[in-house]
Amino acid sequence: MDPLARSRHRRHSPVRGSDAANNDDKKINPGNAMAATRIDCDIHPAVGGTRTTLLPYLSDHWKEQVVSRAIDGLDLNSYPPSMPLSGRADWRPADGSKPGSDLAMVQRGAFDQLGASHAICNVVYGAQAVFDSYMAADFCKAINDWIAAEWLARDKRLRASIVVPIQAPDLAVEEIERRAGDNRFVSVLVPSQGETLLGRRHYWPIYQAAEKYKLPIAIHAGSAYRGAPSSIGWPSYRYEYYLAEAQAFQAQTLSLIYEGVFGKYPGLTVVLMESGVSWLPAFMWRANKTWRGVRVEVPWVEREPAAIIRDHFRVTMQPFDAPLDPTSVADIIDQIGSDKMFLFASDYPHWQFDGDDPIPPHLPRSLVQRMCADNPLETFPRLKLNS
Repeated sequence: MDPLARSRHRRHSPVRGSDAANNDDKKINPGNAMAATRIDCDIHPAVGGTRTTLLPYLSDHWKEQVVSRAIDGLDLNSYPPSMPLSGRADWRPADGSKPGSDLAMVQRGAFDQLGASHAICNVVYGAQAVFDSYMAADFCKAINDWIAAEWLARDKRLRASIVVPIQAPDLAVEEIERRAGDNRFVSVLVPSQGETLLGRRHYWPIYQAAEKYKLPIAIHAGSAYRGAPSSIGWPSYRYEYYLAEAQAFQAQTLSLIYEGVFGKYPGLTVVLMESGVSWLPAFMWRANKTWRGVRVEVPWVEREPAAIIRDHFRVTMQPFDAPLDPTSVADIIDQIGSDKMFLFASDYPHWQFDGDDPIPPHLPRSLVQRMCADNPLETFPRLKLNS
């Protein structure tokens, strides 16, 4: 039996069907509710350095290039290791190395402290931002081979996303095909801000491969720095850039819907990682209203955008950017209109919350159960498969 199945089998799940159970499901969770299984959908192992970490996994050509050109730090400016957001103080190694770079420390944090039963590793590194497509492809390959050999092989509770060179769709498909036979890889990771909107047709071969192998597309906050983070230019402060991420997720969501991606690939699921949550109700309402008035130019979009979002999009619940009072949380969840969209995530070691409980307060107990176990297992089908 798969470890996930064993975990769910031996832990107690809420009994449904009785009035008492239904009433209990509606109760508010003030915090620290332990679901039957906690699948953390977003943790971040850190690449220690190109020369110290990835060199053994690169091709001979790029090994020579890394050494002769002294290529090392490819950390994205979205998550510079020294920035507080990139690593909570108690999750930073004492030796000054990058937060998330030590497997034992990640195990203690994600599993022992935060209570995950399994976790999906999403490596956010600069390989996807490299302009040289061949270099990007080899670095992505090296990251995937490194995470498989030095993380997944050492802890059966870990899974990972396939890092692909999104700037070269043909090479991205090759990497998906190369890794598709390893069921420990459960999704395909791309940044929220790249060269063009993700709905464009030249990306469709990636979605075809992802649908074929039951791999959701995980769009993670971050930029390849091909353009300004905001729609009208470069901000002055990191704070502005961070808030503008929500606009990037909105643009990508609209692009995927209106370009017709889900009509072509109806089995495709998209996970928005670190997108926040509170922008969704107003965005879904406005998308519906505008679609009713101007849908003549996109006749292939035959349903309201909000319905497509509920069917095809999922969001991780850290950071949870809603007002932390029970009424506001309940209103936002109700307005989104689907308890299937939410996925448990700690975002370890990024600093999104304090304390030991990454579950946002005031969520209904039934939603906590769904987002920790049922929703991840439905969103990432390969989690159910033996490695």
